[in-house]
Amino acid sequence: MKAMIFSAGLGTRFKPWTDKHPKALAPVNGKPLLQRNIEYLQQYGIDEVIVNVHHFADQIIDAVEKNKGWGSKVIISDERDIVLETGGGLLKAKNLFTPGERFITCNADILTDLNIHDLIRYHEAQQALISFGVTDRKSSRCLLFDEHDRLCGWKNNSTGEVKLPVPHTPLAEKAYSCVALFEPSVFSLIPFHGKFSLIDVYLALAPSQRIMGYDHSGDRLVDVGKPESISVAESLFP
Repeated sequence: MKAMIFSAGLGTRFKPWTDKHPKALAPVNGKPLLQRNIEYLQQYGIDEVIVNVHHFADQIIDAVEKNKGWGSKVIISDERDIVLETGGGLLKAKNLFTPGERFITCNADILTDLNIHDLIRYHEAQQALISFGVTDRKSSRCLLFDEHDRLCGWKNNSTGEVKLPVPHTPLAEKAYSCVALFEPSVFSLIPFHGKFSLIDVYLALAPSQRIMGYDHSGDRLVDVGKPESISVAESLFP
């Protein structure tokens, strides 16, 4: 199984580091975020990794080459011309995946110890097209699920905006962990082109496909979105 680590973002919330570096190379206890995610995937036998690059792309490519992929085979998906967000980045990398094989995606700036083997077992039991980690934590935006953890919608808790492609009551609010497992058939179902997010994909496919949230509340997880979150990450991930 291959994985893709999204590493192309501008990291605007992570200034001043991202004025001169990509966020994916920000160190946590001496190890770049990208390295930590590559080693996380290695724990589950995933040692072929696609990494998309845009912001200070050469720095990421140089680090991968210098460190020999930190023990994994790293394939670069070059987005230097235009950053495509997570959904667009995934679609651009389509031909870098193994045809007919399911795959994992994660974000370079999220650290977690979600058990991928458990996620796979859940995904298979649910016969899902996409299954992703979620937790019961506070977040500015959340995903909305029915009582069986099937995705119904999305909510912006800051503005009150709600998208509900699958009307349902009651709804449970859970926060996205950014570790997702996909069946390969997803590529033929994505209804977008260019720049778009994976959340857009999930919501577009929710009415017709089984898009499932795997609740792993209690696991370690930190969004290294701002410089002050580095200290939190370092306390959780020595």
